[in-house]
Amino acid sequence: MTDSRIAKAQLGTGGPEVGVQGLGCMGMSFAYGPTDADEARATLERALELGVTHYDTADVYGQGDNEEFLAPFFRAHRDEVVIATKFAMTIPPDEPTKRIIRNDPPYIRQAVEASLKRLGVEVIDLYYMHRRDVNVPIEETVGAMAELVREGKVKQLGLSEVTGGELRAAQTVHPIAAVQSEWSLFSRDIEAGVVPAARELGVTLVPYSPLGRGFLTGSFTNADTELTAGDFRRQQPRFTGDNAAANAALLEPIRAVAKAHDASAGQIALAWVHQQASVHDLPVVPIPGTRRRTRIEENTAATRIVLSEDDLGVLDGIAAQVSGNRYADMTFVSAGRE
Repeated sequence: MTDSRIAKAQLGTGGPEVGVQGLGCMGMSFAYGPTDADEARATLERALELGVTHYDTADVYGQGDNEEFLAPFFRAHRDEVVIATKFAMTIPPDEPTKRIIRNDPPYIRQAVEASLKRLGVEVIDLYYMHRRDVNVPIEETVGAMAELVREGKVKQLGLSEVTGGELRAAQTVHPIAAVQSEWSLFSRDIEAGVVPAARELGVTLVPYSPLGRGFLTGSFTNADTELTAGDFRRQQPRFTGDNAAANAALLEPIRAVAKAHDASAGQIALAWVHQQASVHDLPVVPIPGTRRRTRIEENTAATRIVLSEDDLGVLDGIAAQVSGNRYADMTFVSAGRE
């Protein structure tokens, strides 16, 4: 082991302690172009050595391939890790930009059984509704999820990209441990309704894409010209065309703060997300994704950076200047329904 292990945070009221930073595993086999499977597996092991115990996937990532890829690691370390996966979304193979959302109880039962089989485990630690189907009452969806808890197939429930009102309605049916939403220096819409509701209800915030899908690190500045044809980020408006050029200019204040801390831009972006726990008085466990050991070491080191009030002042105005939405269709995320 190493003396660089990260601190811990609680996952929901009465839930397990997990590393204060989790790992988003989607990109290990889906969405971000070709990957080195051996390096990705080594990254999983290195993350655990550094105290990362919360691993996030979903059944839609590669149509189940991501869950199957992670299964050997999870089985080898079952007592050390918290497994989070999700249901609700499918992507037709012949229409990669289309999303089909289902929240109905029969589908949920079908989905959980399939995920359990692919993961090779008897229980899922944290089971999320990935996206909201507004045609199904959320109380009905959460009621079906609660049955899975009673049956011992799932330990805790989570919701992804719900509004503050939807979270409150869900909580009347069954305790919700975590809400997963995009939250970063570029995406702060959840602070209006979701964050206050989570704080009030004792729900942990699990920010995905805290590095702006890599844009905040400076690893690319234009998805059209720098990323492979199959890269999901080429579908996101803020990373293409004139939006990308405008947003690249917004990285300068991040780089300035990074230089003062002898850190990378990505570390400052992550430190900002971690610091929202104290700013908003609730547990925050971001899940930056990576498939390289050097990046997991860099990312976890960001948990030990403390930004000053002056730093926060420099960074706080960035989101309001971002050009382009985070998705081409915002109806599938909370900001499109608030």
